[in-house]
Amino acid sequence: MKLESGMIIKRIVPNISATDLSKARRFYGDILGLETGMDLDWIVTFVSRTEMTTPQVSIAVQGGSGTAVPDLSVEVDDLDEALDRLQAAGVAIEYGPVTEEWGVRRFYVRDPFGKLLNILSHT
Repeated sequence: MKLESGMIIKRIVPNISATDLSKARRFYGDILGLETGMDLDWIVTFVSRTEMTTPQVSIAVQGGSGTAVPDLSVEVDDLDEALDRLQAAGVAIEYGPVTEEWGVRRFYVRDPFGKLLNILSHT
């Protein structure tokens, strides 16, 4: 997005407060498969194996289909694999999996810090 001043927003980074980074490393790294981009012992940043295309911020009054608004949406290339990994790790599925009328297949889970994640794949 180019603003009138010429400034370009290069990325948007959600920050999640935590008391135990090992839980983040397990959930986001081991289970979801994100790579560690930075680890300073007080902050750990996870990155995708592929470059994201466009910074996004979504503002919503509901999460679609009458669900709660998720804190994060994570698009994956293989929803079944993501579902299998999370279930094998004992993570409760809070919604779905379901194919929505707007062209996504998705499910909701909570990360170890209580954040609601919308795991999705475009159909």
